[in-house]
Amino acid sequence: MKISLTLLLIALVSVASTTASPAAGDRFALVIGNAKYPDADAPLKEPINDARDVADELKRDGFNVDIGENLTGDAMRRAFDKLYGKLRPGSVALVFFSGFGVQSNRQSYMIPVDAQIWTEQDVRHDGFSLETVLGEINSRGAGVKIALIDASRRNPYERRFRTFSAGLAPVIAPNGTLVMYSAALSSVISDNGGDHSLFVQELLKEIRVPDLMAEETLNRTRVGVTRASRGEQVPWISSSLAEDFSFIPGAPGSHPPPPPPQVTAVTPPPPPAVSSTPTPVAIAPPPPPPPPPPPQIVDNAPPPPRVETTPGPAPSTQQIALADDPTIKSLTAKLDANPDDVSALYRRGQVYASKGAYSLAIKDFDGSLRINPKDVEALNNRCWARAVIGDLQAALKDCNEALRLRPNFVDALDSRGLVNLKSGATKNAITDYDAALKINPRLTSSLYGRGLAKQRSGSISEGNLDIANAKAMDPNIVQEFDGYGVR
Repeated sequence: MKISLTLLLIALVSVASTTASPAAGDRFALVIGNAKYPDADAPLKEPINDARDVADELKRDGFNVDIGENLTGDAMRRAFDKLYGKLRPGSVALVFFSGFGVQSNRQSYMIPVDAQIWTEQDVRHDGFSLETVLGEINSRGAGVKIALIDASRRNPYERRFRTFSAGLAPVIAPNGTLVMYSAALSSVISDNGGDHSLFVQELLKEIRVPDLMAEETLNRTRVGVTRASRGEQVPWISSSLAEDFSFIPGAPGSHPPPPPPQVTAVTPPPPPAVSSTPTPVAIAPPPPPPPPPPPQIVDNAPPPPRVETTPGPAPSTQQIALADDPTIKSLTAKLDANPDDVSALYRRGQVYASKGAYSLAIKDFDGSLRINPKDVEALNNRCWARAVIGDLQAALKDCNEALRLRPNFVDALDSRGLVNLKSGATKNAITDYDAALKINPRLTSSLYGRGLAKQRSGSISEGNLDIANAKAMDPNIVQEFDGYGVR
């Protein structure tokens, strides 16, 4: 009887150990790199190489890995279904995605290469919600769920919504989940021009460090990216892991063993306590300082100095509303701490433009271009904003420069088409819209603009056809052009 009890105790200990730390064979990963988006003017350089390197590392770490490159919506759906089918209670499930991501309705969506996105509803139809994916993984019983999302890029869809949709949104994930974005919430970064992203370079460096728990691995990655980018890129982490997990199988507990006792009268402090409550904790940099007072705004005037020496005019209701906008508050606080934060300048310009504050938007794009005169996205956005307010000669100069730097930049062709349309150069407008539609046949603004230009040049039936097709794709296109002062 004693022998039987002993064997039973050994068996129970074995089962408990297996439950607490899933075996290497219970590790499953889906790695996706999407680079060739038809709506973008050029393929992304980083996602494919990054996906291959991450997949290779995870295989070395004992994961059963499936990798997909340039996946369509149907292919992504099959890939996720395959991952779900492998999972069993206690499994580890990891998803890595590199490509374009879009936030909509406070959720983050991974975008397949064949997505047709013209409105926010299309994002929810064609994209894959990260929260939905993590929820499905959780329903299959996975004990540890990890999502590594490198998708905080300036995407080709952001100008279509005319609302702030850049970057990714916080994720509401089930317990036992570790999520990391390559950049802070609602922020975007530009590819560094190399073959690998800074995020993946630092991630792979830290994964290979032995004796680290996953939370510490990702936190060290965040620190590495922040330092290497000089604070311009700060990854975001959220964790609700309820058990220890290391990327390297067989690694010890979440804290390294204590050092040998020192012969001294001072007792070393104990290691920090580890909470057992699986409450989600976002690991992020310290909050920014409080925002400055609302700026005094005078349209069509040169930018005021940062320190006012004389009182300005009383702020209008719109100015107060803009100053109270939480996104503008956050970006203004960043710029108060660092006036040369080019990413914050560009993003605040986008927000101002989306709210119709075009003069403020132009000032921020001015600042962005002062720091980087070759920023084609800022040139294009300033061109578009100037076109809307009627500063057509300056707008044309911006669009020409953007297209000189990037000859097939479809958004700049579309913006220059608007400039030519408003200035009465209908033939030039048709030429620009033709070039944009050759690159992207479903660019609604170019299709509608070309229809108007054809009508004005005397090709009534052809113009009517373009306008009808544009309205069928986007019923709000007429109101959009009304807002530009084009009817």
